[in-house]
Amino acid sequence: MAKNVKQTTTVILSDSDLETEFEELNDSTEVDEDFSPVVENIELKLTSEACGERLDKTLSKLVPQYSRSRIQQWIEAGFVSVDGKPGRGKMTMLGDEKIIIEPQAAPDEGAYAPEDIPLNVVYEDDDILVINKPADMVVHPAAGNWSGTLLNGLLYRWPALLGVPRAGIVHRLDKDTSGLMVVAKTLIAHTELVRQLQDRTVKREYYALVWGTPNLSGTVDAPMARHPRDRIKMAVSQSMLAKPAVTHFQRVAAGMLEKFPVSLVACQLETGRTHQIRVHMLSLGFPLVGDPLYGKQHLARFFPRQALQARKLGLTHPTTGEHVEWEIPLADDFAALLLQAGIQLVSKSV
Repeated sequence: MAKNVKQTTTVILSDSDLETEFEELNDSTEVDEDFSPVVENIELKLTSEACGERLDKTLSKLVPQYSRSRIQQWIEAGFVSVDGKPGRGKMTMLGDEKIIIEPQAAPDEGAYAPEDIPLNVVYEDDDILVINKPADMVVHPAAGNWSGTLLNGLLYRWPALLGVPRAGIVHRLDKDTSGLMVVAKTLIAHTELVRQLQDRTVKREYYALVWGTPNLSGTVDAPMARHPRDRIKMAVSQSMLAKPAVTHFQRVAAGMLEKFPVSLVACQLETGRTHQIRVHMLSLGFPLVGDPLYGKQHLARFFPRQALQARKLGLTHPTTGEHVEWEIPLADDFAALLLQAGIQLVSKSV
């Protein structure tokens, strides 16, 4: 069995640009108990004033409490009927139609709904939580993932977090990256942790398994921006919109997956750009094993996600001022992948 590494390269995580790292969430501090409000249908009988107008334009006038774009979405989804038949946004009204609208909640209206989601708590006191986030969990609600997130699980177990910005979340991991995250339980702790992240004093160690054999150590100093043709991706860029990004790496071990060489690397981040490790290693020609966005698609069979984990976390406790540190073993699937590659980590005394 693989053994935990006790002495490892330190990684510094910087969230110097928090606005880039996070999407703004709903600032509401009140949450309905069941989060599934029942909204009655809206029934309208048009008059001659609507004659010659498009359906969507007519409805935006008659139900101004809803935006025209929201009404158009309901029409397209089949929640608006005209004389008992599905409406079409561009259809022309005669002026005597009966309209029935079935209002639908916006997908983000339940974003802060508590959900009973199992969470692996590594540490807890009155001020902070340290969570071992599993792969396949989104950190906070956003388009396409309005529920089932770490934030939803936090609010279920600690309802008071509703009074802390972003439910205490001060940094994040990609959906399929596993590992340690710190969460603030109070406003004071939140402010202090954000300051530490901005000052680049929070230390985190990442392990990544990459295709190929990079140098024993090195630095990638390459600005990053959104990919010019694929907005889901990030890319090394010289664009005026690119932001500085610096990654230091060290090769820890090497192995083989079938006939293909792989390497375990530890990374140090001077900046905290989205997908930074994944993009910078790719820029050197060493994409992460299993990476669905940047990896080798013909080798996807070896691992179902990017082989990346934040396995060590160190910071100054926001209340006591003491340095505190946590370390976790590699996730079971990651550890099994290393064994498959013939990589066995040997414990070292400090």
